[in-house]
Amino acid sequence: MATSPSDALSASAPPRPLSARDVRTLGLAALGGALEFYDFIIFVFFTEVMGRLFFPPETADWLRQLQTFGVFAAGYLARPLGGIVMAHFGDRTGRKRMFTLSVFLMSVPTLLMGLLPTYATAGYVAPLALLFLRLLQGAAVGGEVPGAWVFVSEHVPERRVGLACGTLTSGLTLGILLGSLVATAVNTVFTPEQVLAYGWRTPFVVGGVFGFFAVFLRRWLQETPVFEEMRQRHALVRELPLKAALKGHAPAVAVSMLLTWVLTAGIVVVILMTPTLMQKLHAIPAAQALAANSVATLTLTVGCVCFGILADRLGPAKALALGTLALLVSVQLFYRGVASAPQHLVPLYALVGFCVGVVGVVPAVMVHAFPPAVRFSGISFSYNVAYALFGGLTPLVVTLALKESTLAPAHYVTAVCVVGLAVALYLARSPPAGGPRPLPR
Repeated sequence: MATSPSDALSASAPPRPLSARDVRTLGLAALGGALEFYDFIIFVFFTEVMGRLFFPPETADWLRQLQTFGVFAAGYLARPLGGIVMAHFGDRTGRKRMFTLSVFLMSVPTLLMGLLPTYATAGYVAPLALLFLRLLQGAAVGGEVPGAWVFVSEHVPERRVGLACGTLTSGLTLGILLGSLVATAVNTVFTPEQVLAYGWRTPFVVGGVFGFFAVFLRRWLQETPVFEEMRQRHALVRELPLKAALKGHAPAVAVSMLLTWVLTAGIVVVILMTPTLMQKLHAIPAAQALAANSVATLTLTVGCVCFGILADRLGPAKALALGTLALLVSVQLFYRGVASAPQHLVPLYALVGFCVGVVGVVPAVMVHAFPPAVRFSGISFSYNVAYALFGGLTPLVVTLALKESTLAPAHYVTAVCVVGLAVALYLARSPPAGGPRPLPR
């Protein structure tokens, strides 16, 4: 696609350095993202306790577990709807409003979860209330993730979009680590009886309170310069933003959905499923597997930033190609290496965790794929629908494939990395349609 006049003008102007305001915006956005993702993920660390407290005691264990995970999964099902609605108003009324609203909508249900009556007190009202609050959480995170990527990318200089998106994604993954550490602390400080009686409430109440703190901090952020310029020039999309995105930018939607598949393969298989798989496949103790997972999640947060910087230096397409190739090799080394030498679990897991950091490049590609007028809606639809689809199918596919080979998780991630490499090749041959700057009149 030909370069627009506004892009040519910005290219001829001297590049703006990263300012103190940009750094503050990145810091506040990443902090809010970490706290919001903590609120969304903390539920999974207490599914057993929640199942015992919110469903009838005479329920069979397998059914109680199924019901509890069903409530957890409901949050993922609500993500597309919440993301699409919030993106609509983000493209129409402003990025900042939705960016602040999303963390508020996450904080309220998280706090209320910690204050809910249990089945013993409220009967079937308890699980229904839990389900409703979980749906609200899903709607909130559906708007938060794409909204945060758009917000930070439109604030920083164009040559720092990779760093901005990588830093924000790093904050989201840090929320997973924070949830794991808090859950470990609760189970260490309290006895199992105390956790069941009242200790389980602590992480939800703390998450809700810190979420309100994040809302307060985000009030100090400014609307993105890109949106303000579009508003002043009356360049906002006149039709339904999602309709415009789907009608005029189908290739961008396809690329974004395929890259979301790469993202879910890395996060769901390598970070979320692997601790359990290590216990099942190689008889590694739970405590050791979880400790190694914490190390991998930490290296993932570093990897997101590093790959984001690489995207700024080499371009998103080359960074994506190098990152997916590194993930392809490292995931095979990890699963094969642990099978033959379990004592190398931690260093191998740290390496593959760092390579999963290629997910930090994904939002940079998405931001450049859509023009500003429909960027929020285009990214939100592509990311949330693909995440709901692939995030739901990935555990099922990997579990079924394990019947054929213990290396099935590695083979699955490898196959998806090949898809990522194909997308990188396509991007290298096809210049992006959007870019962070607004289109000309």
